[in-house]
Order: sequence, then C-alpha cells, then structure tokens
Amino acid sequence: MTSFGELPQTESSSSSKRKAVVLTADKFEDMEVYVPVFRLLEAGWHVDIAAPTMDTIHGEKGYTLQPTKMIDEVNADEYNLLIIPGGGPDGAPATVRKIKKAQEITQSFFAKNKPVASICHGPWTLVSADVIKGRRLTSYWHDGVPEDITKAGGIWEDRDVVVDGNLVTSRWPMDLAAFTREMMKLVG
Repeated sequence: MTSFGELPQTESSSSSKRKAVVLTADKFEDMEVYVPVFRLLEAGWHVDIAAPTMDTIHGEKGYTLQPTKMIDEVNADEYNLLIIPGGGPDGAPATVRKIKKAQEITQSFFAKNKPVASICHGPWTLVSADVIKGRRLTSYWHDGVPEDITKAGGIWEDRDVVVDGNLVTSRWPMDLAAFTREMMKLVG
C-alpha cells in the first residue's frame, strides 16, 4: 500500500511550500493518479491524496493508496494545484463529483485562478462544480462526459491535451505525457 504523505520530502519542497491535492476515491484510474503524483514528487512538491474517508482506496488495475486527508478536511487555500483524475463511469469520478466539499474546493481554485488539472472522467467534478461555462476542455469521449461538459456550457475538444488559462485537461491514460507536461508548465 502506498501513502504519499509518508514519503520523505526534499529540502526544496519544504522551503518552496508547493503543495498539490488529488481528489479521488475508490476505483480510481491507477496511472492517472500515480503518473502526475510521481512527476510532482520528482519536482519537490508535497502531494496529498484526499478521499471521502481515510480507508484504503483501490485502483482499477490493482494498486492501492492510503489517503493522507479526507476531502472534507481539505482547505483549498493551502494548495497550489488541484488534480482530479479519472476512473470508470461508476468509479472514483462518479463518487467525487457528488461530494459537496469537492465541488467547493474546485470552485475555490477557479475563483482564485489557481491551476487545476483533470483527466478522463475527472471533468465531471468540474461540471458538478459549475466552473466550465465558456471554457475549452477535453475528457474521455464516451459515457456522456462530453455531453455533460457541453450542457454545462463548456467547449469540448477531442485533443490529447487542452490548456485554457488555469485549466489543463486530457482524455485518458495514453495522454498522460502531454497532460503532465502541460501541468508542469502551468505550475512553473
């Protein structure tokens, strides 16, 4: 079992105080959590995994994570980056999008123009938080995600990565290279 909160933090991470929070739940898409988190850790960031409870969560491909925080405990002002990964239509994204506090965290990031990165079915939380009207973004192309984005006033594009101001989105795990590249550019 992996707990990112227990990983030793480098000198640069404690001095720069760059912190990211990942909003996820049970049945997350393994690579969509691990790849961006490892990229951030490599760059000296502190990363919290926030889930509905402190119970171990399971990825769709068999990896497990121990959350470092409950979503309800997250103070958005303490973080520089929000990541909302995906999973199947009945997995983590369907759970996270229904959590009022997850919606409030998302709204806070958009209100303050802080970086947000979301992939696959993760943009469902952006739809539920009502923050995408007039924004360009992408997502997984099935399961009604593009239709929900359009209904919420977003402009859906079928591209490996879409950057619109503070927002980076991608479609699925095969887009992770472009996703993490643009996420890291956004956070400098």
